[in-house]
Amino acid sequence: MKYAVVFVMVANKKEARKIADGVVKEHLVACVNIVEKIKSIYWWKGRIEKSQEMLLIMKTKISLAKKLIKKIKLLHSYTVPEIIFLPIIDGNPDYLKWIEKETK
Repeated sequence: MKYAVVFVMVANKKEARKIADGVVKEHLVACVNIVEKIKSIYWWKGRIEKSQEMLLIMKTKISLAKKLIKKIKLLHSYTVPEIIFLPIIDGNPDYLKWIEKETK
């Protein structure tokens, strides 16, 4: 697998834009989609938490995973940010070429 979709949860619009702008400008991803109004329920420090979050959906090369994780953690407000890579098994060849072209 050469490419991946990356899921990153963030606290708000300001953080979403900050992270999206940062990773796109450095060509760590080809694209970021920002999905608003996600309701999250999760364990944190022994308690069930409920919050409103936003989801960033990024498209990138798997070879950039370490650099991308480092950059996201630098810009993110969470102690343990969700950063999950899902391999792209197949897709529109033109779109995959575009990811290749736009990432470094």
